[in-house]
Amino acid sequence: MTTAPWRDPALPAAARVDDLLARMTLEEKTAQLYGVWVGAATDGEGVAPLQHEMTEEYDWEELITRGLGQLTRPFGTAPVDPAVGARSLASAQRRIMAAGRFGIPALAHEECLAGFTAWRATAYPVPLAWGASFDPELVEEMARRIGHDLRAVGVHQGLAPVLDVVRDPRWGRVEETIGEDPYLVGTVGAAYVRGLESAGIVATLKHFAGYASSAGARNLAPVRAGVREFADVTLPPFELALREGGARSVMAAYTETDGVPASADPALLTGLLREEWGFTGTVVADYFGVGFLQSLHRVAEDPAGAAHLALAAGIDVELPTVKCYGTPLIEAVRAGRVPEALVDESARRVLLQKCALGLLDEDWSPEPPAGEAPADLDPPGNRAVARRLAEESVVLLDNPDGLLPLAPDTRIAVVGPRAADALAMLGCYSFPSHVLPRHPEVPVGIDIPTVLDALRAELPDAKVTFAEGCDTSGPDTAGFEEAVARAAEADVCVAVLGDRAGLFGRGTSGEGCDASDLRLPGVQGALLDALVATGVPVVLVLLTGRPYALGRWQGRLGAVVQAFFPGEEGGPAVAGVLSGRVTPSGRLPVSVPRLPGGQPWTYLQPPLGLAGEVSNLDPTPLYPFGHGRSYTTFAWEDPAGSDPEITTDGTYEMAVTVRNTGDRTGAEVVQLYLHDPVARVTRPDVRLIGYRRLELAPGAARRVTFRFHADLSAFTDRTGRRVVEPGALELRLAASSTDVRHTARLTLGGPERVLGAERRLLCAVEVSGDV
Repeated sequence: MTTAPWRDPALPAAARVDDLLARMTLEEKTAQLYGVWVGAATDGEGVAPLQHEMTEEYDWEELITRGLGQLTRPFGTAPVDPAVGARSLASAQRRIMAAGRFGIPALAHEECLAGFTAWRATAYPVPLAWGASFDPELVEEMARRIGHDLRAVGVHQGLAPVLDVVRDPRWGRVEETIGEDPYLVGTVGAAYVRGLESAGIVATLKHFAGYASSAGARNLAPVRAGVREFADVTLPPFELALREGGARSVMAAYTETDGVPASADPALLTGLLREEWGFTGTVVADYFGVGFLQSLHRVAEDPAGAAHLALAAGIDVELPTVKCYGTPLIEAVRAGRVPEALVDESARRVLLQKCALGLLDEDWSPEPPAGEAPADLDPPGNRAVARRLAEESVVLLDNPDGLLPLAPDTRIAVVGPRAADALAMLGCYSFPSHVLPRHPEVPVGIDIPTVLDALRAELPDAKVTFAEGCDTSGPDTAGFEEAVARAAEADVCVAVLGDRAGLFGRGTSGEGCDASDLRLPGVQGALLDALVATGVPVVLVLLTGRPYALGRWQGRLGAVVQAFFPGEEGGPAVAGVLSGRVTPSGRLPVSVPRLPGGQPWTYLQPPLGLAGEVSNLDPTPLYPFGHGRSYTTFAWEDPAGSDPEITTDGTYEMAVTVRNTGDRTGAEVVQLYLHDPVARVTRPDVRLIGYRRLELAPGAARRVTFRFHADLSAFTDRTGRRVVEPGALELRLAASSTDVRHTARLTLGGPERVLGAERRLLCAVEVSGDV
């Protein structure tokens, strides 16, 4: 085998893989199409839906004689020291290579949504916090660091980012999304992909497509999205992350849309993804998604039928472990039920990816790259990026009387179930929340300062007292009395409330932790009422995975601070905002509702979705998408635009100078929205089409120029075509989706244009120096 053409790195990858496939048996080809999950729990306490029902026993030593496509989560299944885990993974790879005829290693994958999901690895802010930062460049740097850590221990593929667009904030996985706007999700998601891929890690876009549109906000429920909503809201982030990010893998969603499961939809996974968009990488199943075609969707009568549907649709790899693509598929091919050409097509894509990763080269070594020590997965550089991203993502929702920043020598009562709990900082896919609940004897492994500890460190001259008040989700109010007493004794009360991340109902936010409404969990709302009733000014600090309805306390709070699971450095970031060391600059990636009911609702509403006289229910949010306050002030000066008469393939420039008119350094986020007054199908009243975050010293100013191309006005018409329609448009420079500073009215002339995959996806932005 060492002299075979497939081993020759000088040959084109396609020629190498064709030579290799011609030498493989059916068993060896199918072995490249599944992963194996060593150590997966079967007791109902797993980290994937129905894991205990879908995981079967297998003979590892016999199985790997055929070769192996993937190794599932060697670090993310149980606590393992990084250095020990790297050696163990290398040992497993050597066994796999020795057992098979061709000596091809497996591709190892891991979760990496909020950092590498491994013990002692950096726990970064969750994706909703990435969105709140409006800082794609920083997200890219974070992802590059995550990719470096994955590569250092022998991992090849990361199952991130999540590109689902929030359609109902009650959905438990809102914390995993980047926000409710497809442009924000797509641009920040593409930045994450670039960072991960730049470190040599295969980024995996998920969940393709429609997962966040599930009916009733229930996890893994049917999707009721219409054709145009699917085309104009759900799909654009994936297209952007593929074209602008270069992702090499896509994960099929669990859900079904209009009766067709995504995992069995050739129009989605082949027609759109491969033929129209030109994707050449691998499509992987979400965990057990192939088997679910039989057990949950009931579109297949047996595992072989499920394998046939999935392969024909375009799913190349069954994850997390073998069930349908093993013996059932082999027997079905031999019986003539499944064409072997389907196996060959997927095996070819898998092997091409392995070839690109160097796994087909004779000199490939399972040992970690020279000079990349894997022992420390939470080095100072990682923590510095985690701190900066956490600080940029904290949103100051309100500060009407300037209560914040807090005085350095004041008396502060810190109250609430999230104040002194380190896990209050972490989302569901951070290792301590995701895996360690099954290992209570194991320490967290990383330093996670709480808000209470960080505030004491931030304000050493303040007198800080603490009372928990209540549990995150329980009904017990016995702690109210002490909490109210501590508040009454103080000059200001900091109420730290929010979510506990978990899995499948074991938390208030996270996968399978869906909410029936948007009231604060448990009795936290009643605790907040009791604190406000003391008459002491209350600063509400929310550590959550979704927005909660706050209209009940409108006008009754001294200040409101929102942080979306800000990671291991979130405590100091929040404390820095409270003390004034950090000037808040986060902006809402999701609207904050006024009332807990009336869902689903996002800011992307056509006129009928807005408040009006035809209904007594007013869905207008308390705080809109893009909103966020600061401790400094900004002036938007000298707006200017180019000729407003452009063609349907033309470009319009709109510029504004932003000046920091306050006395401290801060960041403003300039947002550009599109309003289409008349269209042949209803359109959102406004939608984001560009933005730029500006860091400005006191007195400094920078000029921002947006170059809007008419392609950005395109929408899907009644026939399913994506069109640019002649007519009037408005561009709105704004500080939020409702805080408009300057408006430009354009006219698109010329013929209607029908767009294909080559359409422009981004609004170009140029920033000039201080002016």
